[in-house]
Amino acid sequence: METLTPDEIERYRRHILLPEIGGTGQQKMKDARVLVIGAGGLGTPVLEYLAAAGIGTIGIVDDDLVSLSNLQRQVIHDTGTIGEMKTRSAREAIARLNPHVRVVDFEERFSLEWASRNLSRFDLLIDGSDNFDTRYAAADAAELAKIPLVTGAVGRFDGSLTVLKPYETGPDGAPNPTYRDLFPEKPPEGLIPSCAETGIVGALTGVIGTLMAMEAIKLIVGIGEPLVGRLMLYDSLVARFDIIKYKRRIARAAAE
Repeated sequence: METLTPDEIERYRRHILLPEIGGTGQQKMKDARVLVIGAGGLGTPVLEYLAAAGIGTIGIVDDDLVSLSNLQRQVIHDTGTIGEMKTRSAREAIARLNPHVRVVDFEERFSLEWASRNLSRFDLLIDGSDNFDTRYAAADAAELAKIPLVTGAVGRFDGSLTVLKPYETGPDGAPNPTYRDLFPEKPPEGLIPSCAETGIVGALTGVIGTLMAMEAIKLIVGIGEPLVGRLMLYDSLVARFDIIKYKRRIARAAAE
């Protein structure tokens, strides 16, 4: 374990002043290894705020290139990185933001098979993907690895996020819910159009992605009450947050 340097202590002073975090919590962030799926709309604020917070190792898995239409919301990239791999563009931006953060980038698409080879290197998974195939794969992989998963999604003007720890029990002694307790089946192909078809407000991804980063920090430091068994919903048009509670409903083996 590498202790905080004088430069890091000054950099993270506003964290260290918080009794809930302090030097011990900041050290936990430096020791943390977080994997982020996607360096896109949701991944952008997650990566930026976790890097700024001092997460010691951040993995990024994404097989996409930066395009001009990404820049309206994926603000970790810029005009000069159009055509680059998103992982490389994000890694360079993080290095400029915080040189104390180690970035491991994977120019691949996340899958259960990929996770079986790589996920053991990390202790927290954050899913910022934009499709249900990856979301189910992320949930199954995190459950198998017994690590927390922070997962979020966005529509045109609305978003949601939750935290999954199905390998643990809740305060009532019952097993925590799985992703399939929330979404038992994938929607039929084509039922939910992509943002390329319907559009999306760029700032919305910042709201949901930043909340995802906050949940990750809570999990790493061990403070507050993460969104386990609770789905947070945000409607930007009326500026309203709602919470829906959900429980374990389906008896199943992990990744069945």
